[in-house]
Amino acid sequence: MSTTHPTRSTRATHTTRATRISRFTKSPRTGPVLAGLAAVGLLGALMTPGTARGDVPPPAPGWSLEWSDDFNGAAGSPPSADNWQTDLGHNYPGGPANWGTGEIQSYTDSPENLALDGDGSLRITPRRDGAGNWTSARIETKRSDFKAPEGGTLAIEGRIQMPNATGESALGYWPAFWALGAPYRGNYQNWPSIGEFDVMENVNGINSVWGVLHCGVNPGGDCNETQGLGASRACPGASCQSAFHTYRFEWDRSTTPNQLRWYVDGEQFHSLSQDRFSAATWSNMTDHAGYFILLNVAMGGAFPDGVAGRATPVAQTEPGKAMAVDYVAVWTKRP
Repeated sequence: MSTTHPTRSTRATHTTRATRISRFTKSPRTGPVLAGLAAVGLLGALMTPGTARGDVPPPAPGWSLEWSDDFNGAAGSPPSADNWQTDLGHNYPGGPANWGTGEIQSYTDSPENLALDGDGSLRITPRRDGAGNWTSARIETKRSDFKAPEGGTLAIEGRIQMPNATGESALGYWPAFWALGAPYRGNYQNWPSIGEFDVMENVNGINSVWGVLHCGVNPGGDCNETQGLGASRACPGASCQSAFHTYRFEWDRSTTPNQLRWYVDGEQFHSLSQDRFSAATWSNMTDHAGYFILLNVAMGGAFPDGVAGRATPVAQTEPGKAMAVDYVAVWTKRP
């Protein structure tokens, strides 16, 4: 969920991100699902597709649960105020307009847009009023210190069903599960140097998950901004829109060079190695206090517009399609 520098025009952002779908190649599956699960301990990926679990799977051997939210609670209630803070409006105070991406919705804390469903999931639901104005929701973890321990590994994982819409009715939908470097809070001008890990992005109801890294300088730099370095692939088995899938990002400091990896249902589809970046770029995105995690559903903006080849959403876009989040968890593995 890229955050573009406020001095970059929306039009320029559209042009760069429009190339994402054609330039991000789908990676082949890395092996049988069970082999992937054994490698990274994705117990959540064994859950029946399309069903909410309601709790967080136990840690795999060698891993410790650092933080989690299972979104259990009464229907209509907000997510835990101890865990999350809610973003409002069209931008951070003093930050770039339209969250730096050209998205058109206003974020609210209304239960119409943001609420537990009573069945173990959080639902973020875009709405459109009679005048054509869109609202949705975006939340961030209060903690901003999620970081791989020295010599160890960090895993950020969520089990999510994307908004269940496809075709014309899905144009403009942009669900995302991602993390931003802590120094972005209160500054809003230091992206992308502080780092951004997009664990899961999707647009326009396409059966595909994008995993992306943003870093360095904008435009260009080590992460080819504003596009970033990413890959995409279809969700295994049932489509991303019709079922829950497990999305995971790992930052591995146990090996030299360090590694960044992206998974869906235990199958790795993207990786980046520390040695492809300059020392300054890597230091700027890894030596600070850590990261905070975000969940949101944007409407319109650079990525969906670029993929669709036209402005989104459109008249046929159907409001009320929620992103359902079963759980979010952060695990660490220490040496």
